[in-house]
Amino acid sequence: MSTAAKRPFALLASVSGAMIVALDGTILLVAQPSLRHDLDASVAQVQWTSTGYLIAVATLLVVAGRLGDRYGHTRLLLVGVLGFGAASTGIALAPSIGWVIALRVAQGVFGALLQPATLALLRLAYPPDRLGTPIAIRTSAIAVAAGIGPVLGGILVQHFGWRAVFWVNAPVALVIAALTLAVRTPMPERAGSQRLDLAGTALLTAALAILVHALTGVPGRGWTAGSTLLELTGGLALSAVLVLHERRAAHPIVPYAVARSVPVTAAMTLLLVMSAGLFGALFKATFYLQDALRLAPLATGLRVLPLTALMVLGAPVSSAALRRYGPRHTAVAGTVLVVAGIAQLSSLGPTSPWPSMTAAFAALGAGFATVMVTATGTVVGDAPPGYAGVVGGLKQTAMNIGPSLGIAVAAGATSASTAPMSRSLVPLAFLALLGLIPAFLLPRHADDDADAGPPPRQLAPNKDPVADVGERP
Repeated sequence: MSTAAKRPFALLASVSGAMIVALDGTILLVAQPSLRHDLDASVAQVQWTSTGYLIAVATLLVVAGRLGDRYGHTRLLLVGVLGFGAASTGIALAPSIGWVIALRVAQGVFGALLQPATLALLRLAYPPDRLGTPIAIRTSAIAVAAGIGPVLGGILVQHFGWRAVFWVNAPVALVIAALTLAVRTPMPERAGSQRLDLAGTALLTAALAILVHALTGVPGRGWTAGSTLLELTGGLALSAVLVLHERRAAHPIVPYAVARSVPVTAAMTLLLVMSAGLFGALFKATFYLQDALRLAPLATGLRVLPLTALMVLGAPVSSAALRRYGPRHTAVAGTVLVVAGIAQLSSLGPTSPWPSMTAAFAALGAGFATVMVTATGTVVGDAPPGYAGVVGGLKQTAMNIGPSLGIAVAAGATSASTAPMSRSLVPLAFLALLGLIPAFLLPRHADDDADAGPPPRQLAPNKDPVADVGERP
């Protein structure tokens, strides 16, 4: 099969793998009340079905990316998606809440395996100058999946029960596995060895697990609670030890070429800050609409719909802007839109006209789509040779920790869900504004790699780029 024929399969596998994870994250929210009632579970136990999954994903993404770079990204994607589907099937058959929590953690482990591989697949299947369109398609698909999750979940739960939201993952996982096999090629002989630093892996996993658990607990405990401060201190201390260890390690978990790449680190920082601002604002706005303005869930969803619509429509526009104006100017424009959207939301009150809120959510959606396409393109396109998986893992880690940070900031700013949005959104606006710093560190032009460190790998003329998918030693 020719290169041109293989690329659509690589794109479909990447998009489908990203969509199944995005869909699972929002569809579960609708199923949790029914799950709690059916299994006679406590609120804390139900929360752990989300917290356990998030911790497992966030702590293993970088490790999974590194494993993909060594053993092959199609292998990791295949194992990840089949395991994800199997865990979902197990949850659908679970007899108790304990089994659901345990299997959700397992689902998170497999979700961590497949996510970096979906990005690495694009990096290895497309040349850097043609990544914009597939990344825009992937971004739009994620927005669609996240947007239809609550609607699809409501339909499934209402007619078939909460278990149906997990049954649906099984056939989808099999389809993605088939697509993955369509781009798989024989493994070549290894040219060298890339050992995984076990000490660095343990330190990274522990630090991320503690920090994510601390952030997810802020809405219930607050920033000043003793347990929160203890966990944050412990996580930061482990992070400092990890940095010292990485500097001396022969095979660091985050390779030197990645750590020293200004475009890659700036893009990941931008994604962390922007996702924190967006999801924190969305968290607060959702509670405000339902608790303060007394809107029904459906009416709330319709008010937020412009955000999803502009993310879907804005991704291809952002791809065109990226080609014309370059990463730096495009990322700055996206950051300004996100900040403007949060600022607009913070100025709204009970008597504000609905078009004002529509404009705010539209600005958030358009701005975040612009940042996503630009930062993802930079991360994937500027990945140092042989490290497409690890940079994909770092990117996904930022996208998983960012929402937890944003929700913690929004919830910690004011504990009253009916308080004016301005009290909790102002800190989020300042947090998003910090995104201008990494945005200005991105390359001025798409082909400007003066600060990018090692250039992307160049393939020989007779080399099939898709043949490298899953083959990196």
